[in-house]
Amino acid sequence: MSGTMRVAVAIPAYDAAFAVGDVVRRALATGFSVLVVDDGSTDGTAQAARAAGARVVSHPRNLGKGRALHTAFEDLFGGGYDAVITLDADGQHSPEAIPTLLEAARGGAGLVLGTRRHLFGGMSRVRRTSNTLSSWAISKIAGVDVADAQTGFRVYTRRLFETTGFPEPRFEAESAVLVRAARAGFTIATVPVGLDVVDGRGTSHYRPLVDSFRIAGAVTRARFAVLPRRHGARSALERRAQSRRKWQV
Repeated sequence: MSGTMRVAVAIPAYDAAFAVGDVVRRALATGFSVLVVDDGSTDGTAQAARAAGARVVSHPRNLGKGRALHTAFEDLFGGGYDAVITLDADGQHSPEAIPTLLEAARGGAGLVLGTRRHLFGGMSRVRRTSNTLSSWAISKIAGVDVADAQTGFRVYTRRLFETTGFPEPRFEAESAVLVRAARAGFTIATVPVGLDVVDGRGTSHYRPLVDSFRIAGAVTRARFAVLPRRHGARSALERRAQSRRKWQV
């Protein structure tokens, strides 16, 4: 990718009014436009994000993080962007690290992970164990070393989305796409990043037991599923982009 690629920031958000405004303002300060997908929040998340300067698309009810990211990708890639940076709305990630992740995408990576492996020791035992085991298991299934499979701080390229799709509805989507990306031959780059909040358990909607089982099933299916064909993906994105405004409020 060249240095002139079109880049936007996408923030999936659910009941994150307490933090999303600060995240949006700091992301905007990096020089990129920001889209917040409000996934059926009931606490004023959309209003806080809009007041901070983001464009907001709202789901009428909670559909899951995977669906929120899919909405963002269809909107932004369908609008001509080449890469989308994703980060969480709860204030865990540091938007100031966005340029560092983008350098890896400009170097040719199809997917870039802002990894926290060096910070696992500062997390609660439950979160540390979940992140360590999931990263090890997904690395084995994907056939590549994935330092932090559950990080939501990433760069997705348009080419990756067109090739692998993003069908899973909830947290498992971010793990399954790693497997499909590796199978399709994309370079997956990892960039260690700092965190504003190391543990993040108190603000996360992740359910360790239920979502871990969903992830296990999703990555297994991703390992053996037939990858979508790239032919016609661009026009499909463009067609779907024409109808995306039905979600906007």
